[in-house]
Amino acid sequence: MPSIKIAPSILASDFSRLGEEVKAVINAGADMIHLDVMDGHFAPNITFGPAVVTSLRQHSTVPMDVHLMISDPMAYVEDFANAGADIISFHVEATAHPIRIIDKIKELGCQAGIVLNPGTPEEDIEFIAEHIDMVLIMTVNPGFGGQAFIPDMVRKIENVRAMMGDRDVEVDGGIDASSAAEVIAAGANVLVAGSYIFQQESYFEAIESLRPVG
Repeated sequence: MPSIKIAPSILASDFSRLGEEVKAVINAGADMIHLDVMDGHFAPNITFGPAVVTSLRQHSTVPMDVHLMISDPMAYVEDFANAGADIISFHVEATAHPIRIIDKIKELGCQAGIVLNPGTPEEDIEFIAEHIDMVLIMTVNPGFGGQAFIPDMVRKIENVRAMMGDRDVEVDGGIDASSAAEVIAAGANVLVAGSYIFQQESYFEAIESLRPVG
């Protein structure tokens, strides 16, 4: 299985000092920076757009992992690629033509990811899995941080890992030291954590506690 990567979600950080927060988690060992983009339509919250990604790019020395929780991802992938995204993921539920968006993301020089909500079966990506660099499995319903991990998603992680071979399988939602061990055992190798990291005094200790022991 590919190496374990920790991707702190800045949605849970102190927005008054975003640049400092990004630098702090990178210095604490973060492998990627996860940016949750919500439009108030697809997900019941509004966060930020490409301008914030542009601003944070200068502070980040690790890949910027942009998760589009928006209704019309095709209209915005170019803006986020130009803003400095390294990975752009979008929801399979948000489009009738996912391969067109995947191809566009790759044309723009980014890695392409597809996202599954908790209620979406992995079969929905069976025939596009070979085209993508990463699958992101939502282990809570998207919209807000601090939600509890949904245990039923472990089986989905196992099934998606079987589809993806040695490519990245990312999980997002309710990740802490306990659920991290569970999802890693199931086959996840990229762990998004927001509240769990940013609410702790030591970002380093929080990030290290998510990695496998030994």
